[in-house]
Amino acid sequence: MYELYDRLQILADSAKYDVSCSSSGNERKNNKSSGIGNARSFGICHAWAADGRCISLLKILMTNHCMYDCAYCVNRASNDVPRARLSPEEIAKTTMAFYRRNYIEGLFLSSAVEGSPNQTMERIVKTLELLRHQWRFQGYIHVKAIPGADPRLIRQAGFLADRMSANIELPSRESLQLLAPQKQLKTLLQPMNQIQHEIQENRYAIKRYRHAQAFVPAGQSTQMIIGATPESDFQLIHASQKLYDRFSLKRVFYSAYVPVGNPKRVPAPIPRIAPLMREHRLYQADWLLRFYGFRAEELLSEAKPHFDADFDPKMIWAIRHLEDFPVEINRAPFETLIRVPGIGHRTASRIVNQRRLASLSVDEVKKTRLVWKRARFFLTVRGKYYGGSSLSPDGIRMALQPEWSQQLRLFPDKKGGQIHGLSI
Repeated sequence: MYELYDRLQILADSAKYDVSCSSSGNERKNNKSSGIGNARSFGICHAWAADGRCISLLKILMTNHCMYDCAYCVNRASNDVPRARLSPEEIAKTTMAFYRRNYIEGLFLSSAVEGSPNQTMERIVKTLELLRHQWRFQGYIHVKAIPGADPRLIRQAGFLADRMSANIELPSRESLQLLAPQKQLKTLLQPMNQIQHEIQENRYAIKRYRHAQAFVPAGQSTQMIIGATPESDFQLIHASQKLYDRFSLKRVFYSAYVPVGNPKRVPAPIPRIAPLMREHRLYQADWLLRFYGFRAEELLSEAKPHFDADFDPKMIWAIRHLEDFPVEINRAPFETLIRVPGIGHRTASRIVNQRRLASLSVDEVKKTRLVWKRARFFLTVRGKYYGGSSLSPDGIRMALQPEWSQQLRLFPDKKGGQIHGLSI
């Protein structure tokens, strides 16, 4: 039997593959006479806050004993790894002890499914009840909704947690059948659907009743494993688009597949680019979906289903749509400016605000902190183009191609070509 410290080490290590935690996005103010701690909206989970602070949370599994044998998972039933479990009382006491020592500001609690989904979810709910009611902990808590658990348990957890997540794991029914035949896509989507409906109903209740309790005030998220199955980038980002549209998720997290144990059932497709670079490109594309008004079909297509290793998705989209450029920076609307490579939301707002006073010169444009090296190919300033002699895809690529990119083409593919090994 492991001691508490050893079990914490095992379960914290098992939880590292779950990446679906981020800024809380939620404020939970504390009445000093009745509670301990606060939840801040500006971040958590080893993130840098807006004021420069690094803030963190205790990220553990309740148990890594699992009834499922998913080929991609380190905690699968057939994998030979050290096993451990913590009781709700142990997790609550440990969380409070860490908080009082200023080690953490919140808790990220997940679990393998031991016994049954209901048994596992009951233990998670009991942990939250101990923290919120017995210890009066008001800090940030993110928990996993266990697929297959009773909806009443999901609802109980939702009124105690700040954020919940239900991992879809793999982007298609076929992939689940191949690598996780014990799981069904319908079962995985059920808690996501319930949480979405409960959030919508709770918003109405809060407007109508002054003291209504908030349900998952920081929203829900999910995670997808990438690289364990042969889906293209287009299929992945299209699946994310559907999840955002259907469930109003805060985030879809992408986790590059890491082989653990002896994954015989994993087909291990040959990557076009390094797994971590692919993960990075998916996050960039996901940002464009959430904040820049792009759709998945604008970024990729079935004819061109993969992201580029050298250039980010926004740049590739602009190169493929040169008929829309260049745009005049002194007249283009905000929605057009944010689609220009090298211009983000803040820079576009700065440009719009400054040009209300006077037409911007090229020197004034550079002072708005846009990335001039990239943006100049897609802009005119007072009617003048600064991108060179011609606006062409090959010309832009040559001008922006990193000098070191050729040196990083390390591994030949089967056709004798090259794939990028370290293009980060």
